[in-house]
Parts: sequence; structure tokens; C-alpha cells
Amino acid sequence: MTHQHDHSAVPARRLASYQASELVAESERSQVARRSTWVSVAVNIILVIFQIIVGVFAQSQALIADAIHSLSDIFSDFVVLFANRHAARAADAGHPFGHRRFETIASLAIGLIMLGVGLAMVWSAGLRLTDPLTIPTVHMSALFVAISVLMAKELLFRYMLNQAQRVRSALLVANAWHARSDAASSLVVGIGILANIAGFPMADPLAALLVGAMIARMGGKFSLRALSDLADHAVDDEIEQQIRQALHDTPNLQGFHDLKTRKSGDMILVEVHLEFPSDMTILAAHDISELACARIMQIDDILQVTTHFDPVTVAPADTGREVNK
Repeated sequence: MTHQHDHSAVPARRLASYQASELVAESERSQVARRSTWVSVAVNIILVIFQIIVGVFAQSQALIADAIHSLSDIFSDFVVLFANRHAARAADAGHPFGHRRFETIASLAIGLIMLGVGLAMVWSAGLRLTDPLTIPTVHMSALFVAISVLMAKELLFRYMLNQAQRVRSALLVANAWHARSDAASSLVVGIGILANIAGFPMADPLAALLVGAMIARMGGKFSLRALSDLADHAVDDEIEQQIRQALHDTPNLQGFHDLKTRKSGDMILVEVHLEFPSDMTILAAHDISELACARIMQIDDILQVTTHFDPVTVAPADTGREVNK
């Protein structure tokens, strides 16, 4: 082994620092989630009122479908607030790893809501298209509302995504892209209404059908992603490589194997077997393990590292590491 410096006092200080910064990050994440979500609720309530009133007056199925989508946004916003409140709670005897999976469950709920709303809209628009003679010409006011809604939701998306990326919250990212799907659907609605006014009556229900399909597709993607996290899916290769590199860079660590990772909400749990010479004392191995944990905890979103000690017999000429991938 090439590094013989004493690192026994370093890990404890570092881990305390990381735990304190983690508490600050959780507090900031919770505040950002509440603020951005309430902004979304306020904007969507205003938009829904205008869309429903004008949609009924202008006889636009597409605009009413867009209003239903906005209603699903409001519901998903309250799901986010509920999940954020529970996910921020400290660990307890019944939940020793904390409550962060409330975020994943909320993401799944949002995805299923979007999937259900989208399929219902596709069905409704499909029924209207089977009887094209009953499709009315849409009033011009619907077009102005659709354009206004498009602009408002695009601005809302940019604000929400910026906030979500700042605190690295998958739940807030999902909710931001939900708002983006609204902006995209409002664009389709505007085009459909314009075509209807220009003399193509079927364009309005066609726009409603496309909006429904877009919502259902995005809802399906969110649901599958959340189910993957709930099934203890491992982190992506990039993060795993960072963890491996942190272990490789730990002085006096003989090797490691059986590295496992899983998600808990937006956070990551790590488990790994560390290899030490069979003649090393438990105290020395513990100090090296603490240093390895401190290095891993420097990686973004790592919540906890669990290590197991394995004694190994190493030939004198063998100074390399045996890493089981």
C-alpha cells in the first residue's frame, strides 16, 4: 500500500458537515417545492376559468379538453404539496430511511392521472369524429384564449423547470414537464381552432384527440419511471462510476465488491463490501471505511452508505485491487 497517512480524524468531521448540508438542502427543496407549486396552482386556476367559460361559449371541444388538462394540473399540484410535506419529515422508528419515497409515489400518481385523462380525451374526441356533421364552427374568441394560455403555460414551465433543476427534484421536474405538456397541447389546440375557423370543422376534435394522446404518452413515461424507482432500480452508469472512483481513490482500501445502489425518492442508498487484509485490526479497517464513506457522500444526492468488511489474503507482490462488477 502506498498511502500510510492517518485519516482517522477526517471522516467524522466530513460526515457531520455533509449531514448538516443535507438538512439545508432538504429544507431548501421543500421551500422551493411549495413556492413553485402554489404559483402553478394560481396560474392554472385562472386559466381553467377562462378556458371553460370561453370553450363552452365558443363551442370548442379542443379548448374544453385543454381546460380538463389544466384541471389535472391543479390536482397534480396538490399531490406534489402533499408528497412534499410528507417526504420532508424526519426518519422515525417506523420509517428508518425517511419518507422520501412519498415523492416517487406522488410521481406515479401524477403519471397515472395524466394517462387516465389523456385516454378519456382521446375517447371523447374519437366519438365526436364519428359524426362530423354535428361539429360546429368555433368562435374566434377561443383562438385568442388558446394563444394566451400557450404563452402563460410556456412561461410557467420555464419557471418551474428552473426551480426543479436548482434543487435536483425529480418530482418537481415531472410537474414542470406536466406544465410543458400543457403548453404543447395548447399549441395543438390553437392550430386546431384556427383550422376549424378557416373551414375545416374536424380540426377542432382532431386537436382534442392529439392533446389526449400527448397527455397519455407523457403520463405513461412518468408512471414507468416511478415504478422503476419503487422497484429499487439501480442508479445510472455515470453515478455508479463516480461511486466506484471514490472507492478506488480511498487510501489503504484493498478492494471492494458487491456494490449495490437504489433510489429513495430523489436520494440514493449505497451498499458495498470493502476488502481489507486479514491481519488488519478492526479499528484500522473502520477508519478506512469511514474515509471511503465520506468520499462517496461528496457525490450529489447520496443519502446513506452501508459497508460490510471482508478479510482477504493478499500476496506480497499484489498491490492492485480486485473489483467485482
